[in-house]
Amino acid sequence: MLTRRIEALVPLAAALALAGCGSSHAPARHRGVSGSRRSRHAPARVSVVRTTLGHSVRGRAIEAVHIDSAGARRAVLVVGCVHGNEPAGIAIARRLDRERRPGLDLWVIDDLNPDGVAADTRQNADRVDLNRNFPEHWRPIGHPGDQQYSGPHALSEPESRIADALIERVRPAVSIWFHQPLDVVDESGGDPGVERRFAALSGLPLRRLTRYPGSAVGWQDQTLPGTTAFVVELPGGRLTHGEIDRYARAVVALAG
Repeated sequence: MLTRRIEALVPLAAALALAGCGSSHAPARHRGVSGSRRSRHAPARVSVVRTTLGHSVRGRAIEAVHIDSAGARRAVLVVGCVHGNEPAGIAIARRLDRERRPGLDLWVIDDLNPDGVAADTRQNADRVDLNRNFPEHWRPIGHPGDQQYSGPHALSEPESRIADALIERVRPAVSIWFHQPLDVVDESGGDPGVERRFAALSGLPLRRLTRYPGSAVGWQDQTLPGTTAFVVELPGGRLTHGEIDRYARAVVALAG
């Protein structure tokens, strides 16, 4: 396990060095551009860095795009897909990859479970539900192949370790994890004001869903003080272009 975790961290460390992440344990805030002073009317500089964070069980690359510019109030993370048979958020994430407006500090992982997406399965290639594999309140659930099998231990999977490493390093102030198909914003246990605002921006109702052990947002909300992570349950099936744009605009409005 140690070797696999180091393998995930090495490319991540290099990428974060390029992106200029600090090492503070406070929620990440934007770092200025080389300490330079710009006039009020100078165009904002936007840095875009795409990096491979690591690889899935089957060796598929898991990438992140970091869009960073002066004036960002807080770092925001978006994970487009964690359950392979719930892929609609990938289209939103790819739309966000193209954002170049100033005032953003946005991290985007299009697809955390590429093996599951390829196989159209909830689980990864080890037949583990990645959203039951995070450390907070982790406990054994099911057996390999069961819908909610939590793995042999917390962070047993390369995909969950990749997310853990990025989140621990960046400490995003807000994290949005897309799922399907319940068509709601989940009251996931973070700042309710942030969750309410995203619900209003996206046009989705706000509801409290069941909280599960080993979930990504449960881990973030409990172990990273001052940050908010929540689930957005998209409707089932493929999104229309209008829906993709609407949800992407909601993310940008929340981040900006």
